[in-house]
Amino acid sequence: MSEFNLSKPTRTIHVGVVLCNSVTEALDVVPIDLLHGVSTNFIKDMPSLIPEPFQNKGLPIEFHWVSENGPKDTRKLTSGIILTPTDSFADCPALDIVLVGAHHIDYVTTDAERAFIRKAYSTCSAFMTVCGGILIAVEAGLVSGKTVTGPRFMFPQLRAAAPDATWIEKRYVQDGKLWTSGALHNGLDMMAAFMKQTWGAEVREPNLIQYGLVLGSALNRDIDYKDEPLPADMQVA
Repeated sequence: MSEFNLSKPTRTIHVGVVLCNSVTEALDVVPIDLLHGVSTNFIKDMPSLIPEPFQNKGLPIEFHWVSENGPKDTRKLTSGIILTPTDSFADCPALDIVLVGAHHIDYVTTDAERAFIRKAYSTCSAFMTVCGGILIAVEAGLVSGKTVTGPRFMFPQLRAAAPDATWIEKRYVQDGKLWTSGALHNGLDMMAAFMKQTWGAEVREPNLIQYGLVLGSALNRDIDYKDEPLPADMQVA
């Protein structure tokens, strides 16, 4: 059996948001909706938004909201959002794209959560962390030997927690299939870059990915924060 090519999918793409047994930052998981905007189901539901040449170009995506117990319980997001997961750790299919956001700052992932994260990472094509979600990757041992980033204000903590990783100050960083981003808004920067690289980088004429990102006024900011330098009293140590 040939290896699955995410850029040219021949089957359903399984996209998963992993929710720990804590409160998850709502804005951290918002970038997943950029993928929904180029999915077959979105085009089916909103055909008037998509030009005719792109009508049959949607990606066959199935979304999974995954927690330890799945739909047996609910998970909390910030701003009072209560979400019922679709899948448990036990029954979730192998994921092709995984996204994790920040949980409560004092929460430590459980053995079960770390085991699932490692399993998901081993089988996926892209593993993405947003803001404090980098701590989940750190606790699961995914960043060892990798070049990564995280929220700038957390760098001293992150470097102490994973000194064998190379921490650089960028809005997002890719090292193989591991994608890491800065603070919460940088998840959108990262997801847009990931989508362009995976489905739009080689296309010279307009395609669905480019159209969808422009339609949604996607961010196009400097990856090195040149447009947003930190004040002197917030400089990264």
